[in-house]
Amino acid sequence: MTAAAERFFVKHNALPTMPEVASRLLRSFDDDNVGLAQIAALIEKDGALTAKVLRLANSAHYSPSHQISTVIDAAHALGLETLRNLAMAACLSGAFPKVQGLDRTVFWRHSIATANYSRILARMLGADSATTDTAYLAGLMLRTGQLLMAIDEPHLVADVESHAAEPGSRFSLEEHRFGCTHADVTASLAAHWHFPDRMVEAFKDANTPLEIRPFSLIAAVLHVAEVLADAAEHHDEPVHALKVAVPELIEHLHLDLDMLAAKVAAAGDPSAEVEQMLH
Repeated sequence: MTAAAERFFVKHNALPTMPEVASRLLRSFDDDNVGLAQIAALIEKDGALTAKVLRLANSAHYSPSHQISTVIDAAHALGLETLRNLAMAACLSGAFPKVQGLDRTVFWRHSIATANYSRILARMLGADSATTDTAYLAGLMLRTGQLLMAIDEPHLVADVESHAAEPGSRFSLEEHRFGCTHADVTASLAAHWHFPDRMVEAFKDANTPLEIRPFSLIAAVLHVAEVLADAAEHHDEPVHALKVAVPELIEHLHLDLDMLAAKVAAAGDPSAEVEQMLH
């Protein structure tokens, strides 16, 4: 981890505590024997999390065919992957304090959009199952380092955000002001939280995926997903935003932009669940 990123963990116990349920859900990604019942039982250990998951499962975004009243019912309606992703999102969004310099709802709306786009891109690009399984979580986490930066330097972070109107520009703006990016700080956080090494590396490499050898597909996915989330936030046309922000990366990935545009359109609002998740 870089010294520039690690400095955000030095003062006033800046490291948030990873919720116990999130920690156990994280471990379940590496266990092929985990099924719906175990994940549902894990979620049910936390009453507040259970209430959030049921609110999410009953939201218009998932258009359930009937009222979902138990976590196991939600598990059958949503499937293992979606249930675990929603539970992780609800856990992690609650683990971080409100901070100056960042609007909490806007921040998590962007993070959920990045998560959903990461999952779409990983599948489109034929990533291995370990990568596609964790793509949503990696996208959700990508900007969390910025919350720690904002605890320390709220005015500088607010300044970055006021200038980050161009999709993909947050990385270079932060590099200029902090000597590191939100992805670098997230890599440090993920290491402190004992995330799998492949995810820590992906965060570390997400700023400049084309400079990394060997090439990291998940790092590239994260960078592209953040550009797409930026475009969604600013109501920019997604394919145009990618062509302007990351043309070399698009070419390197041989990304089918027409197919991507169709998948982005089909996904609708990529962060529709944010209201239920935060309240």
